[in-house]
Amino acid sequence: MKITHTEIYRLSVKMEPFAIATGTMDYAQNVYIRLYSDEGIYGVGECSAFPFIVGETQDTCISVAKDFAELWKGKDVLDISARLQELDKAIAGNTTIKSAFDMALYDLNAKRVNQPLYKYLGGNKREIETDITIGIDTVAAMVDKAWDFCESGARCLKIKLGKDAKEDIKRVEKIRETVGHNILIRLDANQGWNFEDAVFALKRMEDYNIQFCEQPMRTWNDDFLPELRKQTSIKIMADESCYNHHDARRLIAAQACDSINIKLVKSGGIAEAIRIHDVAKQANIPCMIGGMLETRLALSAKLHFAYAHQNVKYYDLDTCLIGHLEDPVIGGARYQNYNLDIDDLPGIGADIDEFYLKKCEMVRI
Repeated sequence: MKITHTEIYRLSVKMEPFAIATGTMDYAQNVYIRLYSDEGIYGVGECSAFPFIVGETQDTCISVAKDFAELWKGKDVLDISARLQELDKAIAGNTTIKSAFDMALYDLNAKRVNQPLYKYLGGNKREIETDITIGIDTVAAMVDKAWDFCESGARCLKIKLGKDAKEDIKRVEKIRETVGHNILIRLDANQGWNFEDAVFALKRMEDYNIQFCEQPMRTWNDDFLPELRKQTSIKIMADESCYNHHDARRLIAAQACDSINIKLVKSGGIAEAIRIHDVAKQANIPCMIGGMLETRLALSAKLHFAYAHQNVKYYDLDTCLIGHLEDPVIGGARYQNYNLDIDDLPGIGADIDEFYLKKCEMVRI
């Protein structure tokens, strides 16, 4: 089965402003691709550029996608490893757009054998319940948001922090007071603190029953993570510090984290995400599946990945719930409150509505 051509769409999804420590996003800077084969079927992929974290924009993703599409024309769909090696040889980094091509390739291969992606990956369905994220805002606004989420059935809150350590302590204190002690709380500082702020904030939040804190410091402070773990009882999850399985091995060897957040846009897609998962599993380090600001299409791929990988213990699959003002996806993952499920359709089981696509800029190569 050969690749005949690729369609590349600028998928700009309207959303409420969403703030983290490193910046604010006013819309989801996504790219959607369709990878066509000579057997008359196509695979779909989506990525979500988050410039403050990964260093790619929607424009850079589209530019590189054109080169990737040319590179893959006429190539064998079945040789996933060779196709992905070609992308890595063509350009370093750029994991965001690579993840969309990786996803489309896996989708196409699973469709070819008429299997849902999770079965193609060797997995089975299981119960998956996502957390829900509260972006950085005033203390009062974040408390109100936390209460609203809990009223709607949320049992696990993820609180964005990292701009001001003292104010962050107030945020967590007031949210815990408001939601009570039966709600799980996770923290995510998105690299916002330095070492001193991280120690200060985490030690003072130990009494608030925190499940873990993601990425408390900048990646260049990874060498401080082992000491930070000694200074606080709150467990540390590596996110921006772990892009690939080499990072995972390094962090684990240094005893720098208690868990790892896998994101397809960081790893470059499913293939490298599997390698990260396997390195972590061998070391008994649990993983979380997370994301940027993807629609339910990429969310569906992440759900399939979670089904197929038992060492994914935590689920941050709320990208469509934290501000998207439109949903262009047909089929795919669906929410029942904060639980996720998906129909057993071939491949990812999701696509973008054709009418919506007519409004999007498209390049065919």
